Amino acid sequence: MKQRNLLTTAGIVVFLAGCQTVPLQSTTTPPPKPTATAAEILQKTPQEPQQPELAVTDVWQRVRNQLNLPVPDVKLVDEYRDWYIHNPKHLEQISERAAPFLYLIVDQIEQRHLPMELALLPIVESAFDPYAYSPGAASGLWQFTSPMARHFGLKINWWYDGRRDVPAATKAALDMMQYLYHKTGENWLYAIAAYNTGEGRVLSAVKHNELRGKPTDFWSLSLPKETERYVPQLLALADVVKHADKYGIKLAAIDNQPAVEVVDTGSQIDLALAAKLADIDISELQKLNPGYNRWATAPKGPFKLVLPVDKAQDFEVALATTDPADRLNWLRYEIQPGDSLGLIAKKNQTTVDIIRSVNDIKGNNIVAGKYLLIPVSLQDASDYPLSADNRLLNKQSKGKYKTTYEVQSGDSLWKIARQYQVSVGELASWNGMAAKEALHPGKVLVLWQPKTTRNGAITRTVKYKVRNGDSLARIADKFNVTVSQLQQWNELQQQKYLQPGQVLTLFVDVTASGS
Repeated sequence: MKQRNLLTTAGIVVFLAGCQTVPLQSTTTPPPKPTATAAEILQKTPQEPQQPELAVTDVWQRVRNQLNLPVPDVKLVDEYRDWYIHNPKHLEQISERAAPFLYLIVDQIEQRHLPMELALLPIVESAFDPYAYSPGAASGLWQFTSPMARHFGLKINWWYDGRRDVPAATKAALDMMQYLYHKTGENWLYAIAAYNTGEGRVLSAVKHNELRGKPTDFWSLSLPKETERYVPQLLALADVVKHADKYGIKLAAIDNQPAVEVVDTGSQIDLALAAKLADIDISELQKLNPGYNRWATAPKGPFKLVLPVDKAQDFEVALATTDPADRLNWLRYEIQPGDSLGLIAKKNQTTVDIIRSVNDIKGNNIVAGKYLLIPVSLQDASDYPLSADNRLLNKQSKGKYKTTYEVQSGDSLWKIARQYQVSVGELASWNGMAAKEALHPGKVLVLWQPKTTRNGAITRTVKYKVRNGDSLARIADKFNVTVSQLQQWNELQQQKYLQPGQVLTLFVDVTASGS
């Protein structure tokens, strides 16, 4: 996984923005021309009607008009150009995916007077997928790592990930590009390379060449292979987009007007209610607001929602007539013996901090029989299809049984994957992690194990009701499984005792079981 050093995440754009060439003044004075009166000139010179400038109606055309970086004739640029030309579906699909956000991105780039090539950065970084997650633990349209995202002002917590909030992440990415441009001596190719690998590596490569009397242009620098390919890919893409007709590339037209509007709700709101007030589906709302991980906006903000531009005004009117107390659904929860704030938070898809804040609890002490007020989702969890939990569920394997594993000191994804005979990639994907991400003791990982564990095995799902006197060891022996398997199948790692009447799930090989 690629960890970008200070200031790396996703960047694309222009070379030294448009070197204007000015014709040299001739040193020879031309012979004087005979003078004529204004009337004579008007008589002799036909007045051509002035052609009105055609309005740009497609955002892609607006982009093409401003792509000015020189595209050199080098091998890697040619290779990437050929790839885009021979895979036209790739850009066609990206054009559809970019439709809600491209106008917003182009507008911000123009306001800052930045190279328009930067608008193509999300294609190189994420294929315009705000849910993209790289092996290097970078996320979002602009592929920020967590440290870099926070450095440029993006919040990341259980409720919200600013890396996937397109308006917020766009601002952060352009802030970063401006920083890199000035940090690297106002050289756009250096800045683009630094977005990928960090300005430290780029400046070190420049200094290395300077000390040896070598050229210091981007193409002469020794950089990581990924970076050496990154800049040529962007320039090749810019060339293909600019000359799309010539190369037979069809980019679906995107209206040159705002497609979305950002509305500040002022406080936390359930996404199901917000979708209802905006008269759109929850899935559509979540696609426009991929930064929200759960069923609501974040309790401490941001409270901004991206809405279709034609729905924003009616939403604001409907929101103004909605009592702020009704923006969330509230559960009056009776504390049970053995409950903890952590357990209650997990049951109700919220956090300990939220429960503490709402109920004015200072520590962790709670009393059985007392009541807590907990904000809960208005609809069933499955009705929020793009929540973090549901996205993970869609990645996880079907036709297998779910187990869990609590990370111990010294564990790594590689070690756990080897123990359970799965790949590191699968394990990381099931848990929404990067393959090289560090683990912390106590973290619970999800694993999906095949139901058939050996040749000839016939596995059946068994529901077993615990009886008086039962223990994990006794039940494990009865069904020819291990205590560890029982704990994993039923998430019992923290539970010391079984309760009569408790129902356990077992995956039993009926060819080997003595039951």
